[in-house]
Amino acid sequence: MAKYETTLRANLETLVAAIEDGIVSGSVSAKLEDGSDFTLGDCRCAVRVFERYSAMGGNRVSLSVTVLARGSDICLSAITSGGSTGMFFKLNTIGEQTFLKALEQIMEQFQAR
Repeated sequence: MAKYETTLRANLETLVAAIEDGIVSGSVSAKLEDGSDFTLGDCRCAVRVFERYSAMGGNRVSLSVTVLARGSDICLSAITSGGSTGMFFKLNTIGEQTFLKALEQIMEQFQAR
């Protein structure tokens, strides 16, 4: 499991659209599995779950992204899973790290603004 967290100022809809487009177009096997959007008071939350095939591990890897926004203040948490081999110990997590790196590159564009 690999994790990436950050805070930034951005428009929630623009950020989520960039994440969806960037992740899905960044890998031939990446797919948006499902998502959820909800509002509580002045806070909005978007959750997205992606999955792709990892050739290095010979398995599928998931990426869960949660974006919490209050106005243009954003907190993002992304966690990968499923990309390791081994029954009792996590081995070969390269697929998870690579999937997360794709999100980090998308986020760099927003951090630079």
